[in-house]
Amino acid sequence: MPRFVEEWDSLIGIPSVSCQPEHKADMERCAKRWCELLLAAGADHAELMPSAGNPMVFAEYTPAELKIDKTVLVYAHYDVMPAEPLELWQSNPWKAQIRDGRLYARGADDDKGQAMIQVKAFEYLRRNGDLPCRVKFIFEGEEEIGSPSLETFMIEHRELLKADIILVSDTSMLGKQTPSLTTGLRGLAYWQVEVTGPNRDLHSGHFGGAVANPINVLCGMLAKVIDENGRITIPHFYDKVLPIPQAERDMIARIPFSLDNYKAAIGVAEVQGEAGYSTLERNSCRPSFDICGIWGGYTGEGSKTVLPSKAYAKVSCRLVADQDHEEISKAFVDYMQALAPKSVKVEVIPMHGGQGYVCPIDLPEYKAAEAGFELAFGKRPLAARRGGSIPIISTFEQVLGVKTILMGFGLEQNAIHSPNESFDLEVFKKGIVAVVEFYRHL
Repeated sequence: MPRFVEEWDSLIGIPSVSCQPEHKADMERCAKRWCELLLAAGADHAELMPSAGNPMVFAEYTPAELKIDKTVLVYAHYDVMPAEPLELWQSNPWKAQIRDGRLYARGADDDKGQAMIQVKAFEYLRRNGDLPCRVKFIFEGEEEIGSPSLETFMIEHRELLKADIILVSDTSMLGKQTPSLTTGLRGLAYWQVEVTGPNRDLHSGHFGGAVANPINVLCGMLAKVIDENGRITIPHFYDKVLPIPQAERDMIARIPFSLDNYKAAIGVAEVQGEAGYSTLERNSCRPSFDICGIWGGYTGEGSKTVLPSKAYAKVSCRLVADQDHEEISKAFVDYMQALAPKSVKVEVIPMHGGQGYVCPIDLPEYKAAEAGFELAFGKRPLAARRGGSIPIISTFEQVLGVKTILMGFGLEQNAIHSPNESFDLEVFKKGIVAVVEFYRHL
């Protein structure tokens, strides 16, 4: 473990923040460091490969004697979120510090710590001669900005990345005492809406009540997107939404969950959502619509009685498997135009999106991961869909034609993307055991 932590820290010490141009050189430094660590772990070769953006790290290993004719492609990312606000950190975000059995730093979990689990399991298997199959690694440096270069890279290098299954550690478990495998992710569609009324801000006394207020109009339009039963009213929105199988609903019901604790943790008196579904079903297996930001007019100190010329909102939908994010995006644009009164002009700008993903739990590779978790954590992992989105996972399936096993070891208290991000060292060790056993059970 001391060596593992030292190597982990050598990555953490490189501020590979993909969204900040001033860290461009750090991206390449971090990619090169991963090449060094992969070679030291036993890869036949590792290299930096150019992409339209930050370089890709590619490595591979083929045993002299294959026990099974399979190839596992391990995906991870080496870029991280910014560390700001720095004053909220209890220690230097770019230097690993261990406190109370946890390693604190930016990237401790997402994704340098979880990627390290994969590499250390690989190293263990190599040194003990237990690796049964080919292993390839592809680490990218743009996941935190939406992986804009990865799909094109995959298409151009489809043969190089050819595999039977993809293994990813970039998700979370339900809890340290409740191990789980992620079996589904929601898709995403995101837009900016701009409503324009008069050609300039107007005096609200002279014009109020006679001219359409863009903020009023925008609020009214968005309020119509969800009905009194929590259903989304965009035409044809539910056409491809499949019912949740009863077996899966039964499995979700077995997940340890306290609604009172959930409400207390986020400071709300009551929950709400689509009628007929539980909270855990609503935030994982059902689609949602949210206004992520809304602004316009005067918001400074004091008062200014204006009727604004423009109003803006950023909105998103989380989508479920089989919903096509491009179809939903177009449907929302059309719906906003249909709702818009003639007194204003409305422009809807699609920003980004991605497909949802579901992993069948009867795959042999899923069973291998399940066995790995059971040995490492002492109990059978629950199968759980998650409410977040990793659009590149569905892209893997579309481009490479293979499924992905999401062996994530994160915990809610790891605070990824936030100050004082951390990783539980006991879970780190158990994660290595789980991945080792995954390969053995193949």
